[in-house]
Amino acid sequence: MQNRRSMIGLFAMLSIATLTSTAQAQGRRQAAPGKEPPHPPKVGQEAPGFELMNQEGEVVSLKALTEKSPVVMLVLRGWPGKQCPMCSRQVGEFLSKKAALKDVQVVMIYPGPAELLEMHAKEFQGNKTFPSNYHFVLDPDYKFTNAWGLRWDAPRETAYPSTFVVDQNQKIVFGKTVISHGDRADVATVVAKLP
Repeated sequence: MQNRRSMIGLFAMLSIATLTSTAQAQGRRQAAPGKEPPHPPKVGQEAPGFELMNQEGEVVSLKALTEKSPVVMLVLRGWPGKQCPMCSRQVGEFLSKKAALKDVQVVMIYPGPAELLEMHAKEFQGNKTFPSNYHFVLDPDYKFTNAWGLRWDAPRETAYPSTFVVDQNQKIVFGKTVISHGDRADVATVVAKLP
């Protein structure tokens, strides 16, 4: 009987220790994505303006885009040392659902160090065909990423993956920033938030 109580007590202590150590490890994972957590603009705020270049050397500005329609913005991870499979998946989904987004401007922002960024962006784009309302732009040396509070300043990281919907008054009506590589906003969520 005494032996059985000792075994139950030992099992309970091991269970508690395992749960505590698992919770601590999860807390470390959540707290460790970068030196500074993201500070993106919030829903209801005016979106900070930007002017970024596309692969053809043309300037794409938020002001000009919002004069045409609401804007959907995808902030990708760019080049953190390799092409990001989650970015490829998200871009692929937004391209495959282009009919649902035909009445808005879609901006895909590819950040990274300026050196070789254009080459990596071309590699990422591959043979993808972008509709005329889609704009794939570069963010060399994180000018946009820093201005929007999205810099993920850690080894092999660039920007916190984010999705925004900006209305024609340049107000943010939807925003989702993740502190991991997955769990990004999908097309259905974005379409539901369009003004």
